[in-house]
Amino acid sequence: MRVRSVFLAGVVCVSASLPAVCRANCSQLPDKETLTMLVASAPSSGGTVGGLFGGARVSAAVVDRRGKLCALVSSTTQVQPAAAGQAQAKAYTANAFSTASLPFSTARLYTFAQPGHSLYGLDPRPSKDKAAGIVTVGGGVPLYSSGEVIGGLGIAGDTSCADHEMAKRVRNLAGLNPPGGPLVDDITYSSADGASVFTHPRCINTFRNGVAVGGEAPAAGY
Repeated sequence: MRVRSVFLAGVVCVSASLPAVCRANCSQLPDKETLTMLVASAPSSGGTVGGLFGGARVSAAVVDRRGKLCALVSSTTQVQPAAAGQAQAKAYTANAFSTASLPFSTARLYTFAQPGHSLYGLDPRPSKDKAAGIVTVGGGVPLYSSGEVIGGLGIAGDTSCADHEMAKRVRNLAGLNPPGGPLVDDITYSSADGASVFTHPRCINTFRNGVAVGGEAPAAGY
């Protein structure tokens, strides 16, 4: 009998005897029709999204626990062409770094990937068998069911801060929040929350949970 093994998040997946983390599939996740409705509802769920377009011009992607793309949609034809690929990469990243006990939105990975921090040098290129890559800005969140990670959701097309707001709203509307609740892996800003290894820069017209946080600092010294 031929046995195929795949290494995933510290678990060896063997086709003859798959642990739960390896059996996750698209049947547990929103399909294209459902994802389209969730993305359309998110901007009006929880106050102002902020950003450039208020969350109205985005692409959204869902991957399963193995990183397989399950659904990819756009909210309008007026979406940046790069958004679809970025949405997939954000979904892949959030899924890849999260566990049952530690949800990691992509927004919380930003500082870790900067020079002098522990994930600096993280390879952003997609692997040969996954149509994605690593993204360490806001817009990706892990998806949960019964306390276990079942995949990831990525949103792209607005500022990374607005993308995060959209992603957490879509996840909440889908009922796929982490055990700690919808805000356990929320985006943080040093201006509002103090210094932290989880800090993400502010963006243009930044809002969090419907409350204005400020804006990106003007460029200087160039």
